[in-house]
Order: sequence, then structure tokens, then C-alpha cells
Amino acid sequence: MKLRVAILYGGRSGEHEISIRSARAVLEHIDREKYETIEYFIDKDGKWSPGPILPEPGAQPDIDVVFPVLHGTFGEDGTMQGLLELAGLPYVGAGVLASSVAMDKEVMKRVCAERMLPVVDFVTLHRDNIQLDCVTSRLPFPIFVKPANLGSSVGISKAHSKEELEVAVALAAGYDTKIILERGITGRELECAVLGNEAPLASLPCEILPSREFYDYEDKYLLDKAKTKVPADLEPEKTIELRRLAVECFRAVECEGMARVDFLLESATGKLYINEINTIPGFTSISMYPKMWEHSGIPFPSLIDQLIELALARDRRKRATRFTR
Repeated sequence: MKLRVAILYGGRSGEHEISIRSARAVLEHIDREKYETIEYFIDKDGKWSPGPILPEPGAQPDIDVVFPVLHGTFGEDGTMQGLLELAGLPYVGAGVLASSVAMDKEVMKRVCAERMLPVVDFVTLHRDNIQLDCVTSRLPFPIFVKPANLGSSVGISKAHSKEELEVAVALAAGYDTKIILERGITGRELECAVLGNEAPLASLPCEILPSREFYDYEDKYLLDKAKTKVPADLEPEKTIELRRLAVECFRAVECEGMARVDFLLESATGKLYINEINTIPGFTSISMYPKMWEHSGIPFPSLIDQLIELALARDRRKRATRFTR
């Protein structure tokens, strides 16, 4: 019997189009001899097609496992994971806690700092209390300005002056009530894929070579000018350190299944900084998560197999747990 895999994609976030492209890639590479796929598309208004997965007992369709290919708000932030928990369905990727922690860039950095993992100096602002003087007194220019809970570089700017900072904060505030501002790092952008539950493994890392000042949304998905190098050209000791930090970050947020950890390697100091962790990384034709695993010996179809097995293994472990007296 083939496993019935529900592919959830689309969604209400600013990464709607990227989710569609990721889902297409998963559907293209999934082994049709092993799996029967059921597509659930969520439009920008939140309407499900052909219909929603309902949490009421007995209401869910005949699904063996769910593969959420949803990026950003209402898909990667713990909300969808909570729905799937209520529906009693196994699903690929991180659980509710890890999803919500990893999605919030400020909380993720605080969790990593508590584990003594290296993160860049940052300041947090809230939409209803924006005081730029407290930022410029603590962080030198350039400053990266980001919505705290979004991905794919949506709403992110690099400010070189107070005037640019005002514009950047206004842009980010349109996407989130919380804004994170980080000291700009001059150096290299690196990524590492992590796979596993209790015993996670890190892939060979890759390097992103942006065509613009930084790897923004246009550079990632529209211009087709950014370059990537897999594996990254690093000293062996630096590669070992990066892979270790990727796994430690994965564990710090209590992630499961998969994640992509992004790093900055500062040119002046040679220091690695954890930038962020993505619990549902891109699976598009240009996305680095499957490419890093392919270069590490796991082709795309086998990667999907492992992610589904990890989801089922976590579900079996959960079902062995008592939730009532």
C-alpha cells in the first residue's frame, strides 16, 4: 500500500509564491511508487482547496502523513503545526515550539545566546514604540532591519544612515509588529542543512554569492544573478565548526525533521555568527537545502523519504506518551 502524503502549500504569508514553487519541486521529486499525493492549496485569503483539514475527531481525510511546504506566517510559525497536532496527523518538520521559536528572529537569538552560541548584536523595536536613538546609540551603521517573523528576505533592508534607517523601519513595521535590527557584518554568507530528530546531522555547507549588496528577495527569486558554491570553500576546521554550530542551533530551538541554518562569516575577525534558522527551508529548483544534501550524498527523492520517515517516527514516539490519567 502506498502512503498517502498530503502536500500543504500556498498560504497567507508574503512567501506564498515561493511556497508554490517549493511544492512543485517536492511533487516532481517524490517517489510515485511509494507515495500517493493529495494536494491542499491555501490561497492568500486563507481559503483551502479542495477543503480544510479539520481537527474534529473523524473529520480528517485518509492521510498517512502531511508534508507542509508552507513558508512564513501561518505555515512555518507553529500555527499550522498546532492544527495538525489537533487533527492527530503526523507531519514533516519541526513541532509547535521549535517552529514558533525559530520563526521569531529575536527569540531564536535569545535562545542561542543562552546556549553560548554566537549571534550578532541586535536591538528590538515594536511598531507602537519606535525609538531610533536607542538603536543608533548601540549599533554602528550599516544596520540590517528585519520583520521579526518573516522569511525569504521579505521586508528586509540595509540602512547606511539615519534617514535610510527610518525608511527601513517603516517598511519592516508593515510586515510585523516587532522589528529586529542587527549590526551589519561584512563577510561571507553561508548555509548548512540539518536533518534528523534525536540525532541530527549537518550537511556540507554552501556559500551564497549575492549579485546585490545582500541576498534579498529579488536576488533570491527574481534576478537569477546570485551564485552559489557547494560545498563552500572553507578551511576544514571552519567547516567542522560551522556544521557543529548548525546542529547545536537545531538542538537549541528543539527542532526536529529538518532545518537550514544560515551563517555570517565576518571577514575582519574570521568569526562565525548564526544568522537564523529556517524550519521549512525552500525546496524550489534553486533552493539550497536539497542541493546541500545532494552534494552530501542524499538525492532529492531519498531526502523526501527520510523526512517522511522522521515524521512517522516522531508520531510513533508521541503515541507512546500518555496525555490523560
